[in-house]
Amino acid sequence: MAKKEDIMALRHSAAHIMAQAVRNIFPDAKLAIGPPIEDGFYYDFDTKPFHPDDLKKIEREMNSLIRQNLEFKKKIISKKEAKNLFEGEPYKVELIGELKEEKATIYTQGNFTDLCKGPHVENSKTLKAFKLTKIAGAYWKGKSENKQLQRIYGIIFHDKEELKNHLKLLEEAEKRDHRKLGKQLDLFSLHEEGPGFIFWHPKGTTIINLLLDFWREEHIKNGYKEVKTPVILDRVLWERSGHWANYKDMMYFTKIDDRDFAIKPMNCPGGILIFKEHLPSYRELPIKMAELGLVHRHELSGVLAGLFRVRAFTQDDAHIFMMEKQMKQEVINVINLTDKIYKTFNFDYHVELSTKPEKHIGSDKQWEIATNALKQALAARKIKYKINEGDGAFYGPKIDFHIKDCLGRTWQCATIQLDMAMPDKFDINYIGEDGNKHKVVMLHRTIFGSIERFLGILIEHYAGRFPLWLAPVQVKILTVADRFAGYAEKIKEELKKHNFRVEVDSRTESVGYKVRGAQLQKIHLILNVGEKEEKNKTVAVRTSDNKLHFDIKLDSLIKKINANIKEKKESFSL
Repeated sequence: MAKKEDIMALRHSAAHIMAQAVRNIFPDAKLAIGPPIEDGFYYDFDTKPFHPDDLKKIEREMNSLIRQNLEFKKKIISKKEAKNLFEGEPYKVELIGELKEEKATIYTQGNFTDLCKGPHVENSKTLKAFKLTKIAGAYWKGKSENKQLQRIYGIIFHDKEELKNHLKLLEEAEKRDHRKLGKQLDLFSLHEEGPGFIFWHPKGTTIINLLLDFWREEHIKNGYKEVKTPVILDRVLWERSGHWANYKDMMYFTKIDDRDFAIKPMNCPGGILIFKEHLPSYRELPIKMAELGLVHRHELSGVLAGLFRVRAFTQDDAHIFMMEKQMKQEVINVINLTDKIYKTFNFDYHVELSTKPEKHIGSDKQWEIATNALKQALAARKIKYKINEGDGAFYGPKIDFHIKDCLGRTWQCATIQLDMAMPDKFDINYIGEDGNKHKVVMLHRTIFGSIERFLGILIEHYAGRFPLWLAPVQVKILTVADRFAGYAEKIKEELKKHNFRVEVDSRTESVGYKVRGAQLQKIHLILNVGEKEEKNKTVAVRTSDNKLHFDIKLDSLIKKINANIKEKKESFSL
């Protein structure tokens, strides 16, 4: 087997051993499904809620089964035989009934049999380097109207050294969890009164505004004009765009004056209405309209996850209206802009190209032209890419950028989508050199993707210690004693003249206590002021590496801070 298939078989087999162990300990548990997934495996059970202590019992039972060197034996039987075999297992019987063929595949290890297509390893002896990681609730088939099941997640590797390294990575990821750091750093909060909606605190809002300032600056340089479109629009518009037929399950609806409206899940139809206000000449193309649009999507409660999966988020959207012959170059331009922005955060990335899905709008010819334009742009930039067949947007093929953080995890953020179908639906044109109307081509794109999700990634990437240019508090001034509060305030006012974000801590606490508090807030520059500093008109500067620098002149520090911010460096040094 190839390496990818090999690890998936290992994970799949571990899921079956786990199910066998659960049934040995909890005989009344009903079995649902247990697939391998990208980073491990899981199995869903219909049973009473598991307790964290149960994971240790299940692990011990799994190890006992593994030591028996159980063979995984495959057998193909009729659907009728399968239903008889799994009598009393309602979820298995339901799955058997959905099989298109009249045959079913089962796998047996020891006294345990499961409905499964495989593949599996030959023998349980290869399953020694595993760990059960967590318990979660999961709806049967992912639908909230179905019963909630108990899900156990696990990880497995070929050897114990790999497992050990991965557990260290998980431990580091836990320290960087953006939900914990968001609370610790007072950036945002989550509330039951608005599940899936983020409550941004002043410091979090500061970071968002800094990201958006940077975004606007780069887009102005690249010829974009910013627009804003309404959050609620008539149902007729969404029917015309194709969202009603292809995306309705993810949308929210309301009624106004007896008319049906929808809260926008995407910004494109509003941008099209702005474009249609003026019939441009070919000389005006491309027209680049950028929008920081608030969109809403009806995500199931079970998949909501901090900033990574929300029900309302701001897309850093843009729609480029162009001629067909401009497609390749405009895609290249977007790739270049994305590359520049990602390099600011020192992100590496890989690229994937997704093609026509089963559910789509537009002709096969349009999809072929658009897909070829994306391929040509990637070839011109000499970018290697993976193809995801059938995974494009319903209106066009797309390029997705997957950034890699400091722990090696990847996140899909930027996307470039070429659309020749929606211009047909909305009859949007330009006047060509021949004086006649011609259809435009639309390019939909984001770079951050979702501002909320991108900030969540940044929090974990930097472990909460943002680069100085992005930090909500750049400088914290600590007084050695009360009598130096006046000098601290003078320093603060001088720094604020340069638009630095500064706080003073003049509490009657020890310097060590105040330093620890500032370090927990991940502040880069901690300034101590006391008798010596006031007399010499200097400051003592503690940098994020915990080194203390004495007798620093304020003018010199200001110059270094300004240079650091201008270059958007990741760290600060004196």
